[in-house]
Amino acid sequence: MSDRSSAIKKMANSGNAGDHIRAIADQLRQETSLQIKATSRILGAAAQISENHDRLIDQVVEMVEEDLERYTQSTTTEPLTIEQLQQQFKTLKQAKLHFGIKANAWASLVDKLNQQTTASHSNQASALQRLDTIEFELQTVRTDLSKALKILTLILEKVS
Repeated sequence: MSDRSSAIKKMANSGNAGDHIRAIADQLRQETSLQIKATSRILGAAAQISENHDRLIDQVVEMVEEDLERYTQSTTTEPLTIEQLQQQFKTLKQAKLHFGIKANAWASLVDKLNQQTTASHSNQASALQRLDTIEFELQTVRTDLSKALKILTLILEKVS
C-alpha cells in the first residue's frame, strides 16, 4: 500500500494529476459513446430481424389459409355433376361468381372445377416448395439473430 500512496502523492505533487484525470474521463466518454453506438446498431439489427420474422410468419399463415381454402373446396372425391351445381346455385352466373371461374355453360364449369381437383395435387407440391423456402428463410433469420446476440453478449462482457 505504501507504493500506491507514494505514487498518488507524487502525482498530486506534480501538476499533471488533473490532466491525467481529464484524459481518463475523456477516454471513458469515448468508450461509452462507442458502446452506445454499438448497442444501437445491435438493437436496430434485432428490430429488423424481428420484422423479417413477423413477415415470414404472416406469409406462412397466408399460405396455410390459402391451402385450407383450396382443400375445403376440393374435398369431394367424386367429380361434380351439372345437377349438383344446379341444385346449389340458381343460375350459372351465381356459380361462376362463387367459384371465380369463367364458363359459358354448366358443363364447362363442371369440367373446370373437376380439373381443379386434379390440379390440387400439383398445388400441394408447390406449397411444399413454398414451405421449404420459408423454412430456409426462418433458419437464416435465426442465424442472424444468434449472431446479433453473440455480439451483444461480447459487448456486455467488455462493459462489465
